[in-house]
Order: sequence, then structure tokens, then C-alpha cells
Amino acid sequence: MKLPVDIDFLDDVRLLIYRPRGVIDAEAVDKIIFVLTEVERQDPEPFNRFFDTLAADEVDLNYKHIIQISTFRRLVYAGKPPVKSAILATDSAMTHYAQLHALITRDSPINVKVFHERRAAAQWLGVPVERLVALAGQKAPK
Repeated sequence: MKLPVDIDFLDDVRLLIYRPRGVIDAEAVDKIIFVLTEVERQDPEPFNRFFDTLAADEVDLNYKHIIQISTFRRLVYAGKPPVKSAILATDSAMTHYAQLHALITRDSPINVKVFHERRAAAQWLGVPVERLVALAGQKAPK
């Protein structure tokens, strides 16, 4: 599957990275959920996720949509191997939505944690922090 420009898959460390830009709205969330579901379908080996929301300009979401998406992910991923999903967020609204997602997916194979620092997220994911940093206008190094 050809990934959109704001999504990378680092096969050697089994990590999907999403770096949204502009507005994080329902359409952006639906896009990453679609891609995530397709990658899981095509590649049965488990992989962790890193969502870097720091380059987003605005968050335009609502709790109802986050509840629906989180419940969907919990159901779709039920019975699969455990994965980690790190969300890097400093915007207060994004942090609240990410915390709601973590709460809804608690006690499922999807272990979600919200981070305010990239280094802490990298440590939790077990990857060098350099792997989580994209060069300006480029994808992260493979």
C-alpha cells in the first residue's frame, strides 16, 4: 500500500508514524484510521504507532467522534497481539482527545499513552528518538 506523505512505516522497528499538518479534524482522523486498518489487514505482524501532532495548526474534533473511533479500534483490534500507540501532544485539546482515546482502549491490546516530550515517547516505544524526527519536508530516515 502506498502511504500518504504524512505517514511513514519503519519496517525495521515495526513502527507506523503519522505526522498530521494543518487541521486535525474528523476527516484527518478517519484517514489515519483507514490507513491503519489497511496496513494491519495487509501485514499481520504487530507494529507500534507514533502520532506526532506537534505540527498541526489546529484541532477541530469532538468527543462523540473520538468515542466512536476509539470504540471501533478497540473492537477491530480485539484478539490481536498487544501494540503500543504513543501520541505526542502539547495542545490542550489534542491532549484531552488523546487521553479519552487511551481511556476507551484501556484493557485492550492497544496500549495508548500520551506524551508531551518526543524523547519519552521514543523511550516507551523502544526506538531511538532520531527515528521519530522527520527532516524538514522529508520523511523520517529509514
